[in-house]
Amino acid sequence: MVRQPLSKKANRYLRKFRKWPHSPYKTSWHHNFGQEQAMQKFKQATLEMGFSQEPQTANLPHPFLLSTLLDSFKAYSCDPNPKAYYFVIKTLTNTSQLQDIPAVLDHLEHLEKFETPESILVYLIKFYGLSDKVQDAVDLFFRIPRFRCTPTVCSLNLVLSLLCRKREYLKMVPEILLKSQHMNIRIEESTFRVLIKALCRIKRVGYAIRMLNCMIEDGYGLDERICSSIISSLCEQKDMTSVEALVVWRDMRKLGFCPGVRDYTNMIRFLVKEGKGMDALDVLNQQKQDGIKPDVVSYTMVLSGLVAEGEYAKLDQLFDEILVFGVVPDVYTYNVYINGLCKQNNVDEALEIVASMEELECKPNVVTCNTLLGALCAAGDISKAREVMKEMGWKGVGLNLHSYRIMLDGLVGKGEIGEACFLLEEMLEKCFFPRSSTFDNIIFQMCQKDLIAEAIELTKKIVAKSFVPGARAWEALLLKSGSKLGFSEITFSGLLGQN
Repeated sequence: MVRQPLSKKANRYLRKFRKWPHSPYKTSWHHNFGQEQAMQKFKQATLEMGFSQEPQTANLPHPFLLSTLLDSFKAYSCDPNPKAYYFVIKTLTNTSQLQDIPAVLDHLEHLEKFETPESILVYLIKFYGLSDKVQDAVDLFFRIPRFRCTPTVCSLNLVLSLLCRKREYLKMVPEILLKSQHMNIRIEESTFRVLIKALCRIKRVGYAIRMLNCMIEDGYGLDERICSSIISSLCEQKDMTSVEALVVWRDMRKLGFCPGVRDYTNMIRFLVKEGKGMDALDVLNQQKQDGIKPDVVSYTMVLSGLVAEGEYAKLDQLFDEILVFGVVPDVYTYNVYINGLCKQNNVDEALEIVASMEELECKPNVVTCNTLLGALCAAGDISKAREVMKEMGWKGVGLNLHSYRIMLDGLVGKGEIGEACFLLEEMLEKCFFPRSSTFDNIIFQMCQKDLIAEAIELTKKIVAKSFVPGARAWEALLLKSGSKLGFSEITFSGLLGQN
C-alpha cells in the first residue's frame, strides 16, 4: 500500500467533514483589500467632483459626499472604516463645506458600529474652535460618548484651551469641568496647566495661585512651568505691589519651586521697576545661593535699581563683584555705573571708567556721552564738556538732540551766549531745536547785552524752521527794539520774515 502525503489526507478530511467551505470573500486579507480599493475609488470620485485636500479649492457643484462614500464601499461589499470618515471630515473642513458635517456626524453616531477614534473628534473640535465656532466645539465634546468613544483628558484640555482663548468664553469653563466628571474624565496635571496659564493670561494671578494650591492638595507635584508662568504674569501686573509679589515669590519657594534664570530675571526687573533696588539685590543674592550664575542683564538691572535708591556703596561693591565673577560688562552696564558715579559728583572716576571700557573694546555710545555732558555742565565745567563732546564726535559717537540740548543749556547757564549761538546754528542745520525756555533765555540775554540786531536775525532763522519762540523772547525783543530802534522800524512781520 502506497503511503499518501499527510497534506493530502488533511485536505480529504476537510472536504469530507467541513460543513461550509471557505468563501473567498470572507478572509481578512480580502476584506482589507476591498476597503483599500473602495477608499481609492472614493478619493478618485472626490477629485472628479472638485474636492481637494487643499483649502478653498472646491468650486464645482457636487453631490453629497457621504453618499459617495457609502456607494464606493458598497461596491466592494464592505463598510466604511474610521479612516474613511476622517478623510470625509477633513475634506469637508478643508473645502469649507461645513453644512455637510452634521449629516456625516449623525450617520457616524447612529448607523455605524465601530468605536470612533477620539482623534477624529479632536480634529473636528479643534477646527470648530479655531473657526470661532466654539459652541459647536463644546456640543461635539459632550457628544463624544455617543460615538462609542471614551473621552479622555486630551479632548477636555483641547476644549478648555479653546474656551480660554477669549474672555467671553471663560464663563463656560465651570460647566465643562462639572460635566467632564459625569463623562468619567479624570482631571490631570495637564488640565491644571491649561487653566492656570489661561488665568495668568487674563491677569488673574490670585486665582492662578489658588488653583496651584488645589493642584498640590490633590497630590500633584509642583510643575516648574506653571510656576514660571505665574511669576511671569505676576511681574506684568500693574496693580501688584512689590510686597505682594515678594510674598508670592517666597511662598512658592517654600512649596519647592526652584526658579530658573528667566524667573529671577523677571522678578528682578519687576522690583527695579517698582523702585525696590535693595529687594532686587536680595533676589540676586538668592540666585547666587541657588548656584545659578546671574548674567550681565540681571546685574545691570540691579545696578540701576541701586542708583535709583542712592545706594552708592552697594553700587560700587556690586560692580566690583561683576568683574571678580568674570561677567563681562556691556555698554549698558557701564552706562549705569557711570551714571551712578556722576550722581555722586565723581566725574573724574567716570571718565576713567570710560577709558577702561574702551581698553576692553567696549565702545561708549550716545548715552555715555550725554551722562558725562550732563554731569560736567551741572558742575559748571564747560571746558571739559566741550572736550568730551569733541572727543565723542571723533570716536564716531553720533550726538543726538539731547546731547545738543544739554550742552546748549550749559553754555546759556554760564552766560556764554556767543558760543551758545554758534551751537544753536549747528543745531538748526541738523534740524534740532532747543527747548523753548532755552531759546527765550538766549534772546533775553542777547537783548540784555544790546545785541538786538543779532537777536532779531537769530529769531528769523529759527521761525523760518517753524519753531515758535516763547512769550519771554517776544517781550524782550519788543522792549529793546522799541527803545533802540523805535517801533516804526520793527514789526512782527519783519521778525517773522514773512514774504
